[in-house]
Amino acid sequence: MVRIAAGQINPIIGDFEGNCRKMEAAAAKAREAGCRLVVFPELAVSGYPPRDLLERRSFIADNLDAVERLMERVQGIAVLLGYVERNGEPGENNLYNAALLFEDGRVLHKVRKRLLPTYDVFDERRYFEPGSESLPVMWNGVRLGITICEDMWNDKEVFSSRKYRVDPVADLCEKGAELLINISASPFNAGKPAFRETLISSVARRYKVPVCYVNQVGGNDHLLFDGASLGFHNDGTLAARAASFEEDLLVFEPMEKSPQRIAEAPSCVEDEVYRALVMGTRDYVTKCGFKKVVIGLSGGIDSALTAAVAADALGAENVSAIFMPSEYTSSDNDEDTRALAENLGMAYQVVPIAPMFDAFLGASDVFCREEHGVTEQNIQARVRGTLLMALSNKTGALVLTTGNKSELAVGYCTLYGDMNGGLAVISDVPKTLVWDISRHVNRHGEVIPQRIIDKVPSAELRPDQSDQDELPPYEVLDAILHAYVEEVKAPAEIEAMGYDPAVVADVVRRVEINEYKRQQAAPGLRVTAKAFGSGRRYPIAKRI
Repeated sequence: MVRIAAGQINPIIGDFEGNCRKMEAAAAKAREAGCRLVVFPELAVSGYPPRDLLERRSFIADNLDAVERLMERVQGIAVLLGYVERNGEPGENNLYNAALLFEDGRVLHKVRKRLLPTYDVFDERRYFEPGSESLPVMWNGVRLGITICEDMWNDKEVFSSRKYRVDPVADLCEKGAELLINISASPFNAGKPAFRETLISSVARRYKVPVCYVNQVGGNDHLLFDGASLGFHNDGTLAARAASFEEDLLVFEPMEKSPQRIAEAPSCVEDEVYRALVMGTRDYVTKCGFKKVVIGLSGGIDSALTAAVAADALGAENVSAIFMPSEYTSSDNDEDTRALAENLGMAYQVVPIAPMFDAFLGASDVFCREEHGVTEQNIQARVRGTLLMALSNKTGALVLTTGNKSELAVGYCTLYGDMNGGLAVISDVPKTLVWDISRHVNRHGEVIPQRIIDKVPSAELRPDQSDQDELPPYEVLDAILHAYVEEVKAPAEIEAMGYDPAVVADVVRRVEINEYKRQQAAPGLRVTAKAFGSGRRYPIAKRI
């Protein structure tokens, strides 16, 4: 066996030259470390997922030109990478999601992805033709079995219900593969890294072959990739693990039984999700060309956590906070937002909205202070949203929205108000997890003032308002939402779990009637198995 390197890179979609420079640099380091092969992720040349950019002929041509340049530049080490291959044969689609093995300018082997996912956030059958067979390739005295991401996710001993009729891993092992390599762009969600290790360990143990798994890292729009590339011995024991949520070069010796580098995994789900949010925020902001962000602080837990994420992601000097009190804002929130901004070291500004709110109310006799209802409450949110967007226009800073998944699910948010912004950082984080992560942030000392964590949640849009005036306790709400949205259970099934039928019916009603709001929301970072957005495609006009 040979020493191989997992080149865990963070590509930018369409940055062919930049992505290839990353691979060239990683290949040089791998060669210096005595590796004979360096492996890069799925579609590493273009970045994953390119989506409808694949419909542009120039995009495909640029991808192929980049591969040619890389083959010329990298010498003295074999390279396995993911790229887009043209399909010259008759078929539904004229492209393959492919892997290329080359060395010293010579193509040694090509592999085409056979299992093309079309569930949740995936839509690969829209663009690619599936490969037709899986054949090992002899390289350096080793018979390599190369697969691409989903090709490994059809193990009959792990999945009770399999999505595909074929198993490329089984085919390769039956044909004598001695080392399995999987190049991947596997999107993160909480708990998935641990499941992934279980899956790959099972494959290595059953077929008695070592496995090298190389994953993309970084955030591309709403999708986050955790990296954590892996090496397993042929008995299923973990031999090597790359860092999570950052670029890394992992050296793996498949036949070396002594301990190899195993990077520490996140300590808990709160740590895992927080690190994912930090990485996703940093990549979304910087890859979209922004340098600074602005956040509306309310004194509540959601905006506090968003501010902590932004400060860690971008540096506090690149985060501005604005506090916009109304006549209903408590003095505690003024004190708490100041303390939070001071703890994080970010710029802080106070802009009272009472004069603007009064101006709105005086603009038409339709509005009435004496009969202060939902309309008048939402005007306050829209005044704040307008101020944030104006600051964004003036300074070039991106507005981060601060709503959580629980609120977005049931529509407890205001269009063109608190939903204004360019990135919804915690929109896939349920309220109960927001609290848990905030406590995790404070584990080494108070970052988020404890009073923010302890206080009763309130939008403060009317006197003595509490979220629970309109919503069930968040522990109940989040459990029902998890069952309905993520597990796709019917209301009757949720009631059978012991929840009040009237509460279940109300939550479900709120979820369904607020689809129109969610489809106008800023893109959010996906950290659960079923996030609102491209992975949950529901019609707005419906009867269910």
